[in-house]
Amino acid sequence: MLDATLQRQIYLLTERYPELAAVRQDIEDAYRVMEQSFLDGGKLLVAGNGGSAADSEHIVGELMKGFKMPRKIDSGFADALKTVDEELGSRLAENLQGALPAIALCGHPALSTAYMNDCDPMLCFAQQVKGFGKSGDVFLGISTSGNSRNILYAATTAKAMGMQVIGLTGSGDSRLMEIADVCVRAPQSETYMVQELHLPVYHCWCLMLEERFFG
Repeated sequence: MLDATLQRQIYLLTERYPELAAVRQDIEDAYRVMEQSFLDGGKLLVAGNGGSAADSEHIVGELMKGFKMPRKIDSGFADALKTVDEELGSRLAENLQGALPAIALCGHPALSTAYMNDCDPMLCFAQQVKGFGKSGDVFLGISTSGNSRNILYAATTAKAMGMQVIGLTGSGDSRLMEIADVCVRAPQSETYMVQELHLPVYHCWCLMLEERFFG
């Protein structure tokens, strides 16, 4: 059972977007998968195409720095920084923030284009999952149709490596839904309408994760 503070984030989400109440349990289940991975020292790999690629970068931005909280580093690390160099360390201690490790797989153009040129363009996300991922990590695949081939290849690779897979899709049945451990199916079918619901869902996850690890 989620504690009251985390439950409140989901309540506020479904109050603002009532249609998401239908997938409330899936939103909570996906949060739990990410929470457990971070607790165990894992990381989140995220991928999507087009607008979903932008969403991937957006999610990573919210996790790797302060979202609503300042996330001040602990005093022990602050002291260690100053021990290395008093001037540089003091500035670092003042400005560094706590981070949850996350990587957007669409953000490496040199690697992606090299792999697409030399190998198979559809496998560029799968190659990065193979390189960055390890058992216990989480792959979040964002696809409004749930059938984007490069996302399916990445999800398949992640499962084979012992990673958990979360799908963020539209309402229709899909291959990603079948592969994923948890799939949040936004209750729309038109691409832009699906994407309009994806943003508040992942903002909710980021708020919950920040509260859990830095609250």
